[in-house]
Amino acid sequence: MQLNTYIDHTLLKPEATESDIERICAEAKQFNFKAVCINPCFVKLASKLLFGTEVGVCTVIGFPLGANHGQTKVFETTHAIADGADEIDMVVNIGDVKNGNFSKVEREIEDILVECKKSSKVLKVIFETCLLTNEEIIKLCEICKDLQVDFVKTSTGFSTGGATAEVVKLMKDTVGSDVGVKASGGVRSKEDALKMIEAGATRIGASSGVKIMQGEVSKEQY
Repeated sequence: MQLNTYIDHTLLKPEATESDIERICAEAKQFNFKAVCINPCFVKLASKLLFGTEVGVCTVIGFPLGANHGQTKVFETTHAIADGADEIDMVVNIGDVKNGNFSKVEREIEDILVECKKSSKVLKVIFETCLLTNEEIIKLCEICKDLQVDFVKTSTGFSTGGATAEVVKLMKDTVGSDVGVKASGGVRSKEDALKMIEAGATRIGASSGVKIMQGEVSKEQY
């Protein structure tokens, strides 16, 4: 297993600076991570820094609450793609999920998926599983499977909890082999990452990518 190829090397802190982005892009090139995951304002910079490498540029949409207007998320997506994003990680409207308004949630995901497909970009759908019941998680997985998104994702890393092996397994069991599962939030060591992969994760979102590759344990929360 090439663990580095599972990792989205992540920096989503609000205080992140251009020099921080330069650092994580350099680290991503050093370890040949799958992607860097950064806020939308840094997509153009990261795209420039990673041009000509195998490392992709991933950004977040409707982050971290998911409560933006749906068309705002669509605009964010098209702008991010124009700036050079290869992968889009969008947060669902969690309030709509809790209200049982799954048709609205589905339309929003589909609208963003359409924009991604125009340029053959990867779409990951963030659930914030720590706020949801198993039934709600399963329903979202079924929607994403039907729409044929690329990945479902456990967490933003900014709420009350992150990924767990149990939730990753539930998601993978529901979406099957055609949709990937990204485990994010609280993956701080190689042991954590391997547990998630064993449970069914096909991508790991972590700000601790370097520590993971070095066999160390990070204190980072994401």
